[in-house]
Amino acid sequence: MICKTYAAACIGLNVVTVTVETDISGGVGLYIVGMPDIAVKESLMRITTALRSYGYSIPGKRIVINLAPADIRKEGSSFDLAIAVALLCAMEVIDASRISDFIVMGELALDGKIRNIYGTLPIADSCRERGFKKFIFPHDSAMEAVDLDGITIYGVRTLADVIAILNGSLESEELIMRRQAECDFHPMAANDFCHVKGQEQAKRGLEIAAAGGHNLILIGSPGCGKTMMASCLPSILPPMTKEESVQTSKIYSVAGKSIGRCGLLRERPFRSPHNSASKVSLLGGGVAAMPGELSLAHNGVLYLDEITLFSRATLDLLRQPLEDGKIVISRARYRVEYPCEVMFVASMNPCPCGYYGDESGKCQCSQHDIKNYMARVSGPMMDRIDMHVYVKRVPAEELVAEAMAEPSSVIAARVARARQIQQERFAGEGIFTNSAMSAQMLSRYCRLPASQVEFMNRIIEKLGLSARAYSRILKLSRTISDLAGEKDITPEAIAEAIQYRNLDRFEM
Repeated sequence: MICKTYAAACIGLNVVTVTVETDISGGVGLYIVGMPDIAVKESLMRITTALRSYGYSIPGKRIVINLAPADIRKEGSSFDLAIAVALLCAMEVIDASRISDFIVMGELALDGKIRNIYGTLPIADSCRERGFKKFIFPHDSAMEAVDLDGITIYGVRTLADVIAILNGSLESEELIMRRQAECDFHPMAANDFCHVKGQEQAKRGLEIAAAGGHNLILIGSPGCGKTMMASCLPSILPPMTKEESVQTSKIYSVAGKSIGRCGLLRERPFRSPHNSASKVSLLGGGVAAMPGELSLAHNGVLYLDEITLFSRATLDLLRQPLEDGKIVISRARYRVEYPCEVMFVASMNPCPCGYYGDESGKCQCSQHDIKNYMARVSGPMMDRIDMHVYVKRVPAEELVAEAMAEPSSVIAARVARARQIQQERFAGEGIFTNSAMSAQMLSRYCRLPASQVEFMNRIIEKLGLSARAYSRILKLSRTISDLAGEKDITPEAIAEAIQYRNLDRFEM
């Protein structure tokens, strides 16, 4: 008799259902086929030892285990539990009629305990659409998927739990992971803008960037507060919508960074990789096609502190993903796509010594040195950054003043109102913020009155703006108008947006 159980494999965020077929017949031998890798082949030793620890002996017959479809390579140890269940079914330990609507996944230890796996959230979400209603996952991995509706998630710790569930003898609340209101939610500990003295122009720029999801770079001398203000960004970003939360949580699940988390991510990610980060760690890839920092920041913020210390070649690889909102990683063995709709934020000094333009007059750098320093970030890369904000040193009287600045909660309320306007505007469009508008959407949502067209023509000619820089100004103007509660783009919004394109006047 051939027994079947079901598992799944993640290829990036795409999920393939894997059927585990087991047949016990006359002869001698234990075979596993269906394009398994070494980890899957080694699973036979883990499985047989785990079964023996529970008193089950593998029959001394010819046993063939097939992982279908056979044209997709099966990698990793997550198929251990499905293979073990298929063997127990063929040995008539488990009732075969009860396993057809289950997805079973987990790594087996030699003593029968079940270890965590990656990717349970996308697996549960995708297989739910294919008609599967019950899922058996390792306990901590199962917690990722408790917010999905219409399915039952079993979080198990041992092989004995699995056998009891499939035989219908155990329905304990310890094993059924349901939506849990008691799940503790611990907000991210972010800095607050109330502790940022002065810097009103820079804070205004960060508010606009947060409201529209715009890319931004802070340029200023050392110690003027660039990193501090960037670290305050999470405190003014609105919570993710359910759709955004599912998208981002799937990426974290595939990367193995949400094991033990109860439910979906609720706060927007803030990723700040070190300047020594490799191309693979930043963009993704490697042997297992894992997402990089860029995709882990999806629907949140990717912050590069001291951007000039990053490799120019690495930075230029960010250009297309930042423009497209996705990154396609193609290698000889795979091709995967990860979303990366991020708010890109960077900071840098204005010159090698860091004090060019500072009132202290410390800078001794030549114009040649300054130009070479700024050129560490290529022109095309800088063109993709919507806002260029210069940060000045805070005057002494403002620095020592005891009065608190405007708190993040007040700024966050304005940002939330602007985001709500954008959600209503882009309902059904598949985007959430002004920064993600396509060229077709610009003509629909950012149409300028005739009186302002001539003004924009003069600005484009005077600054020599590229088509991309022009579209950035339109998107910024739309966000500034949203913050002001204006239905149409105002002349004041256009004028302010142009002020955030300072580096268009600088020859890179």
